[in-house]
Amino acid sequence: MSLRRILCGLFSISLAIVLPEPALLAQAAPQSSPAPAKPVTKPASTPNIPLDSGSISKGIYRNPSFGFSCKIPDGWVLRTSEMNQQEDEDEKADAGKKSTTAGRVLLAAFSRPPEARAEDVNGSILIVAESAASYPGLTDAAQYFGPLTEVAKGRGFELDDDPYEFVLGSKTLARGDFQKNVGTRVMRQSTLVMLSRGYLVSFTFIWGTEDEVEELVQGLSFASVRKTSQ
Repeated sequence: MSLRRILCGLFSISLAIVLPEPALLAQAAPQSSPAPAKPVTKPASTPNIPLDSGSISKGIYRNPSFGFSCKIPDGWVLRTSEMNQQEDEDEKADAGKKSTTAGRVLLAAFSRPPEARAEDVNGSILIVAESAASYPGLTDAAQYFGPLTEVAKGRGFELDDDPYEFVLGSKTLARGDFQKNVGTRVMRQSTLVMLSRGYLVSFTFIWGTEDEVEELVQGLSFASVRKTSQ
């Protein structure tokens, strides 16, 4: 089972994040993408750095290789290791698969455990890095929203508007905003995407109001990417 299927299955149960399968992008012609945003990154290529898992200190996740940090709200629970466990088992079963090109969850954080049911929306942060080569035909980050929108609609989410360029500090990313009515509640999802050093990195934020989601988004910041030795 692919990493995307694992994530979609888990979050389908907990009514949270929707993410596409790489195969969907292969079926979508670049010109059919709903995103009007200009290309904000280089064309997809094979990763040229090992995948950095990053680290957490004092409530902040940092990933120097990709040059970003993300604030984790106080009291939130982490499920990064659990979400990567199945992918690790798949890698062990496939001796020819290189870890530098595998998809990985870099951060999975929730306002409450995903298995705990409640009336309010479970706030969520999910950061995933994958080899851009896993998405045939991908030439810019905005194209990711073609298959993502298909998956979102299939799960009851609606795209608020066309994906757009979003400037966060010194970084320009592609962003799409979704919402879903869940009984008396509204679930909001914003996904930001960038192509960096051969990887597609997606940042997905879930909560119940636009202000709550924007608070999570503003906890994401970018700095200079760490240089690696040749």
